Amino acid sequence: MGRQIRVPGVLLAASLLLGAAACSGSGTGTGGPAKDAKPGASAPAKSGAPAPAGGKPASGDVLPGMVPVSVARTQLAALKVATPGTMSGYSRDKFTHWVDQGNKCDTREVILQRDGADVTRDSECKAVSGTWKSLYDDVVVTEASKMDIDHMVPLAEGWRSGAAGWDAAKRKAFANDLTRPQLLAVSASSNRSKGDQSPDLWQPPSKAAWCQYGRAWTTVKSTYGLTVTEPEKKMLSTMLDTCAA
Repeated sequence: MGRQIRVPGVLLAASLLLGAAACSGSGTGTGGPAKDAKPGASAPAKSGAPAPAGGKPASGDVLPGMVPVSVARTQLAALKVATPGTMSGYSRDKFTHWVDQGNKCDTREVILQRDGADVTRDSECKAVSGTWKSLYDDVVVTEASKMDIDHMVPLAEGWRSGAAGWDAAKRKAFANDLTRPQLLAVSASSNRSKGDQSPDLWQPPSKAAWCQYGRAWTTVKSTYGLTVTEPEKKMLSTMLDTCAA
């Protein structure tokens, strides 16, 4: 008969406790977070966490990440006023877009899905049908090819107001931001009319869009630490004045 090995009671109890902890896991759910989650991938929202990237905006707005007008006014007052920088060295290629968001979808397709109604996609995640209402000009579009994804603060405007000094990672984030009011599906004609102009030089033809436009532009510039010009700041204030109290 072999020699029996006695295990002290304290060590045995500790071993049992460790085994139970390993089986139960540290969270309250049934499993851990998915590995290698993409920014646009669908995932359960955690309590207190931002809504999933590409999710529908709050009621009353067509853009995600919008703040109340009172907050936008505070943001606007804090923005640094400066003269525009030069376009020296600028290239759209320095703002990598549209990036892969998972499930074969890039940023453009995520926004088309978010901003449209009854959108259907093919096996490559391309929108093949749907209806979109363009915030800027109230035009209703039923062909995805006639929709542009507008950068609320255009890439070139971002470059002139601070992005020239960013690294590639920050420019990429700016160009593909799904959680802040930076990307919006609009009619191609309105987007191309806007170009890279700031609010003092171009305003949405539909004045009903001014409140959202002013809040969105201000929030994006505030979030990314970009500067404004005096005329730009004045026009943003005018746009915020159109918001209901």
